[in-house]
Amino acid sequence: MSGAATRANAVAPRPRVTMSELARLPLPLLLLVPVVRLWFSRGGLDWLYLMLLAFTLALCAVPIVRAAALWWGVLDQPAARKVHAVATPLLGGVAVYGAFAVTVLANFEFSRPLKGVALGASLVVAVGVLDDLRDLPAWLKLLGQVGGAGLALAYGVTLLVVPTWIPGAVWLNGILTVLWFLTVTNAVQFLDGMDGLAAGLGIIAGIFFSVVALQTRQGYLMFLSAALVGACLGFLPYNLRPGGARIFLGDGGASFIGFTLAGLAVMGEWAEKNPVIALFTPALILGVPLFDIAFVGVTRVVTGKVHSLPEWLAYAGKDHIHHRFEALGLTKAQSVFLIFFISATLGLSATLLRGATPRAAGLVLIQAACILAIIAVLEGVGRGRVGR
Repeated sequence: MSGAATRANAVAPRPRVTMSELARLPLPLLLLVPVVRLWFSRGGLDWLYLMLLAFTLALCAVPIVRAAALWWGVLDQPAARKVHAVATPLLGGVAVYGAFAVTVLANFEFSRPLKGVALGASLVVAVGVLDDLRDLPAWLKLLGQVGGAGLALAYGVTLLVVPTWIPGAVWLNGILTVLWFLTVTNAVQFLDGMDGLAAGLGIIAGIFFSVVALQTRQGYLMFLSAALVGACLGFLPYNLRPGGARIFLGDGGASFIGFTLAGLAVMGEWAEKNPVIALFTPALILGVPLFDIAFVGVTRVVTGKVHSLPEWLAYAGKDHIHHRFEALGLTKAQSVFLIFFISATLGLSATLLRGATPRAAGLVLIQAACILAIIAVLEGVGRGRVGR
């Protein structure tokens, strides 16, 4: 969930870190011991090591960040368009970002594309955290995201959709790359509206990026995806729990997850000499957020709720997929887990594209389209019930 920090009338627990939370601190330190890392490496479990390291780092960092957010009064207050009932600390994404960053810094030699994604993600996180603190205008947040995408682009992270023989292909591919980063970043951020949803989708997408990277022998990308999965997993116990979230990702965290997933999608080589499969593999893995931002964007324009880009950027409504599933009568938890299952189903479809015959690939894509069509029908029913 996202929202500006509010210091007044905050009903929240006292800032403290429990003894059980402090007792976890040796876990990441143990994993950083060279002999432990070597043991995992010799067993061919580098991916598990990276995931565990990021997981334990986030698990230890979240309580500290939560205590700091409570101390500084960085809280998301309940409001009409929000689903939580008590003031809740923000800045959980700082712990997720930090866990991922430490894992990458301690274990990776930075390739040029990774430098670009890392720098761009850092800028996006910084702008998102400022938004959590000061409630930035929509255009300024968008400018920060454009800057982050521009940094990634400057380091060679580029979509190769437009053939090079077309005049202006370099510029067109650059524009499409920036639009891709903006779309995925905001799509994930828009879904940060129920406990565990954005982080859970980050985990599911990261898992399937890892699987397809393994299929395509891209170990580097598989390890990066595993680190993102671990960082999100370490945050999830504090956000998706009985009794309500203890902390939210905030705009910085949701934007980081979305931007990083967008970067992984562009960095990967998802098919050899088959641009259709190369395009649809990451699109299916990120199918839920991409479908939601497209569906919501179209319906807002068609129904006259927005009439311009500035209005669209500033508009805040309860018309996303999780809101509409809840309007159908599902509980918040049921809505979240239904979305998880849909995302996993689309991710499984993506894994089937690798090595599929043209006919089989076509059937997989038709099946995915049918799933999205069913969701569209359900959302259409839910749209009529939102606000009742």
